[in-house]
Amino acid sequence: MLATRRDLSQTFQHKIEGHLAMLLFSLIVAGSFSFGKTIANDIDPVVLTALRFVLASLILAVVLMLSGRMHFAHHRQPWRYGILGGLFLLYFVLMFEALKTASPVSIAAIFTMMPLAAAMLDRWVFRRHTAWLVWTALLIGAAGALWVVFDGSWAAFVTLSIGYGEVLFFIGTMLHAIYAVLLPRLRRGEPVYATTLGVSTAAALMLVVFFWPRIAATNWSEVATYVWLVLFYLAVMATLGTFSLITVASSRLPSAKVTAYTYLTPFWVVVLESVLGNGLPMAWVLYGGVPIAAALFLLFVER
Repeated sequence: MLATRRDLSQTFQHKIEGHLAMLLFSLIVAGSFSFGKTIANDIDPVVLTALRFVLASLILAVVLMLSGRMHFAHHRQPWRYGILGGLFLLYFVLMFEALKTASPVSIAAIFTMMPLAAAMLDRWVFRRHTAWLVWTALLIGAAGALWVVFDGSWAAFVTLSIGYGEVLFFIGTMLHAIYAVLLPRLRRGEPVYATTLGVSTAAALMLVVFFWPRIAATNWSEVATYVWLVLFYLAVMATLGTFSLITVASSRLPSAKVTAYTYLTPFWVVVLESVLGNGLPMAWVLYGGVPIAAALFLLFVER
């Protein structure tokens, strides 16, 4: 009996850790949209993505070596990292290309399609059952996210026109959903830091090998200081941070629950855009946070 209670307590703790990881994940992703928009036209998106993965890999490798946790024995079947790294690098390249013409808010709107995409992939490809309560929560969360994105205006929703940037990011979002679904199935029990290093290194190598001419042609002396600052945020927080957080969460929660936290991203984007001086939303726009909170509560209590 005592062992059973201990197991239940540990399971509950793991679920809480998974939910907290994705809460932070949603905020960091929102920051990558808002901050990424500020440098989208200042540097080649392929070069930017290559730099963030190279920098992220180097930083993590140094930290692991200094802490004595650089265990390459964990990296069995390295082809797994090629698949995951390829999906993630394509997502980021498409995101920064999209941000050249699309706004952070519209990008966040498209990003909310990922939970349903992940849930459907789980259902169709892996035959994984998703409870009706989870589907209900996904739909409620989507409604709240769309309310925030379209300023609570039905007219704005029905007249939505999809531009080139939005189409690119839609493709990227579907790749991200595939990544989220495949991640727990391609892990072999290695530590989170091992998976993070493997994926980021694979992505960095592929970008450097295939796009070296574009990287070499970049005039580094003209790269502004604020670009490097945003790059550091993207490498440390939006790369290493999100890698680690989604890896922790995917080992504790179903794919649908993991990706459901993307519904918070539009809300965070609106807040960040306001802080950056890009305009304050009207009060009723923030009412979209109510169904988002309700959806996340349903996902939290659903077993």
